[in-house]
Amino acid sequence: MNSLLRKIRDTSLVAQIMIGLLAGILMALLAPDAAPVANFFGKVFVQALKSAAPILVFVLVLASIASHKPGQQTHVRPILLLYALGTLAAALVAVVASFMFPSELVLTATSQDVSPPQNIIEVLQGLALSAVDNPVNAIGNANYIGILAWAIAIGYAMRHVNTHTKVMLEEFANAVSNVVATLIRFAPLGIFGLVGSTLVSSGFGALQGYLHLLMVLVGCMLLVALVLNPLIVYWKIRRNPYPLVLTCLRESAITAFFTRSSAANIPVNMRLAERLGLHEDTYSISIPLGATVNMAGAAITITVLTLAAVHTLGIPVDIPTALLLSVVASVAAAGVSGVAGGSLLLIPLACSLFGISGELSIQVVGVGFIIGVVQDSVETALNSSTDVLFTAAACIAEGDVEPSAEIQV
Repeated sequence: MNSLLRKIRDTSLVAQIMIGLLAGILMALLAPDAAPVANFFGKVFVQALKSAAPILVFVLVLASIASHKPGQQTHVRPILLLYALGTLAAALVAVVASFMFPSELVLTATSQDVSPPQNIIEVLQGLALSAVDNPVNAIGNANYIGILAWAIAIGYAMRHVNTHTKVMLEEFANAVSNVVATLIRFAPLGIFGLVGSTLVSSGFGALQGYLHLLMVLVGCMLLVALVLNPLIVYWKIRRNPYPLVLTCLRESAITAFFTRSSAANIPVNMRLAERLGLHEDTYSISIPLGATVNMAGAAITITVLTLAAVHTLGIPVDIPTALLLSVVASVAAAGVSGVAGGSLLLIPLACSLFGISGELSIQVVGVGFIIGVVQDSVETALNSSTDVLFTAAACIAEGDVEPSAEIQV
């Protein structure tokens, strides 16, 4: 037994996660009565990551900016450009797919208690208010826009403190990173719990009626992950993008798929960025920022479900309106919170472009919750893995990657 445990411990984390995945499936098939125990492990793992992520982001960003050396580039601006380009392109892919393979919904009442924003101004206002949130409240509620704003402000104000204080900040950041690294080692156990409990409690019977819609959604996300994103990365780095793309999918998308939370996957992405040799001053800002604004999967969900409602109601759509929907979905997606099901609350906003009533649009949100077992998992996997992908692409393009790390990708 000890020999077996040592072999498992010495294998890569990805291999351990796959073992946990298979164990969860076997548990659901052979011992479904153990689901409550598995659910306990899964919930504890996700909650631990969610709890660690805000303080990790705050400390890393503050320490990085306070210790920043004049003239050192962070490449955040080109990363933001890639985020915006990728999200808009994903929305356009969703528009094309929705016209090629139109879906129709069976709209029924939903009991979900939702409070969706009414227009783009509300989304932008929400982002602005998040940025000036109380810093303690921002950390407590995992408000990453507020966390970043305060960490940047305090870090910039501390750039002229003495060297001993800067060293203390860096050592504290390293200590928090080590705690997070320990949490991530429990990912296989967490994945085991999440997979097993989900298969036992939910199954996939409820998804059969919406299989066509689900195939359109997942197909768009796979197309973006395996074709569109590699094209964007190739345009940026001018070399074969697939080693980097597959690395990000393998080591980031898998955990994001099962946690269904971009926020919970921030520690995983930061560890991956560190292993890829990316500069901490860059990824400590771009990764948590990406968890908030880089939402290609959310843009796809908003667009596909909105156009499904449009097709169901027989509303004609011209090309300019479809393009406007893509822009609205992209901007709205940037306001999606990094939690499970966050993109669904923006659907009524997009539906309002076509004059669809609030009552009907909320029913579309209900459909989203029905298929959310798969839709939200794939969406989060795409969103979160793309954060690392675009950060790495920008760093490689600027020559800001250690040679040994660049060979790995």
